[in-house]
Amino acid sequence: MQSITIFQLQILAAVAEHHSFSEAALQLEVSQSAVSRAIAALEEELGVSLLSRGRFGARPTPVGERILVHAHQILQLRDRIDHEIDLERNLSGGRIRIASFRSAATHLLPPLIAQFYHRFPNIKVTLTEDDPTSIELALREGRVDIGLVPLPRLSDELETWEIARDEFVVMLPPSASPIPQQLTWQDLAQYSFILYNYAECTSAVRNHWIQWQQSFKVAHEIKEDSTIVSMVSQGLGAAVLPRLAALPIPKGIQVRSLPVPLERIIGAAIFANGLHSPAVFTFLDLLQGRGTFASKG
Repeated sequence: MQSITIFQLQILAAVAEHHSFSEAALQLEVSQSAVSRAIAALEEELGVSLLSRGRFGARPTPVGERILVHAHQILQLRDRIDHEIDLERNLSGGRIRIASFRSAATHLLPPLIAQFYHRFPNIKVTLTEDDPTSIELALREGRVDIGLVPLPRLSDELETWEIARDEFVVMLPPSASPIPQQLTWQDLAQYSFILYNYAECTSAVRNHWIQWQQSFKVAHEIKEDSTIVSMVSQGLGAAVLPRLAALPIPKGIQVRSLPVPLERIIGAAIFANGLHSPAVFTFLDLLQGRGTFASKG
């Protein structure tokens, strides 16, 4: 016989609470199919039907109600174990200082910080925005614990982990003419481009064009990504930006992939020789989906 898992009991409790497989999936941040599989495996293991499915949702059967009493007791004990571990790892207080470039700070970090606060409400997390070079300096000087930066970095003083990938996309101005879904280099040669006046992104785009023996016309070089998006929407040129930097994309702008895909790797970095608190390493686990935050589905 296979053992019953904490995850299966968490799912059973969530479905019983919400009377819904889909709502349980949302609460636990897993897929609905993962919820269905977990309940099916649990019922098969126990040899009884725990939930009655009907027009009014999923509700515990009589034996399911009795088992739920024990399931809640087990989950409460698990919470106490987690609490003791958190105390041992000194996660009952403290702070984490994070610095990130704008698009990752806007679109990646807020939900993760909220998730971390939910688990560790007494740990203060601060977030600042800066450019990658300044973030590297702040890490070396100990003013920041974790930095989100594009990878790779040239500094041997940093320890880094990949946490996400962000596709460079082509943004084309509104046009009455149909634009093919798959662009060619010849299609792109018709446009003048508004470049991001930021060394790493601009260099990546220029090098990509050179690698494929292409050239492009530059109409403007702009510091703010939001300004670039606005200019494209007004028909002042095309642009190539990482997708996160382009969001939100106004209606009318046509977004396509490059003829040959290009991605930027987003990484988390810490100062390799620094003394880091357990809270910092726990937040790194969250960024990488490891340890306490490992995916359950």
